[in-house]
Amino acid sequence: MKLRISCITVIVAIITSGCVTAAIENARVEATGLLEGEAIVVMAKSYHQGNETEADYIQCVETALGYGANALNVVPAQQFIDKLFPWFEPRTAPSNTKGLMQFMEKLGVSKAIELMGVRYIVWIDGDTERVTQGGSLSCAAGPGGGGCFGFAWWQDDADYEASIWDLDQSESVGTVTADYSGTSFLPALVIPIPLIARTQARACGGLAKQLKTFIIGGEQV
Repeated sequence: MKLRISCITVIVAIITSGCVTAAIENARVEATGLLEGEAIVVMAKSYHQGNETEADYIQCVETALGYGANALNVVPAQQFIDKLFPWFEPRTAPSNTKGLMQFMEKLGVSKAIELMGVRYIVWIDGDTERVTQGGSLSCAAGPGGGGCFGFAWWQDDADYEASIWDLDQSESVGTVTADYSGTSFLPALVIPIPLIARTQARACGGLAKQLKTFIIGGEQV
């Protein structure tokens, strides 16, 4: 499934806010669903490559999944790690489903997970980065006052992938990806007027919404 949202024109974007384009995709391997009392946990996966996904983004997705329409029961990541100490520290956490099967066989792990009610781990990988910028803006002050003049812009790309692991089956059930690109503008005629494309926040909301849909009810297709 693929969803694309685009700004109609840059002019409309400048009047209201920055311009954001989005592409959201999911790839399902197995059917999913949550029974009453079952929960999920959201984790940063990229520390396996030495570049941990932004903590604020993980917290944003965690919060978004737990509120609003189709809210899920979310166990805080740190609570999950603490309950499974030392098996879910960065150096010992499973990095693939083969490691997950071995992890689930460790003494006390399955029982601890059962007590927390965790059914799925959502591993999130990715980041938001500034990819380009341009324009010119200058500010000056003098005896009669001061001001800023010019126009500047910059583009941020937010690319994230969420891998969903089913702990009951010790397997991956699919992935959801969110690719958001946002252009912010800063026009100034005496007073700068920032028109910010909140790229990371939009990527958080879009990924969380799609994860809810994916987890709550997906039949394998």
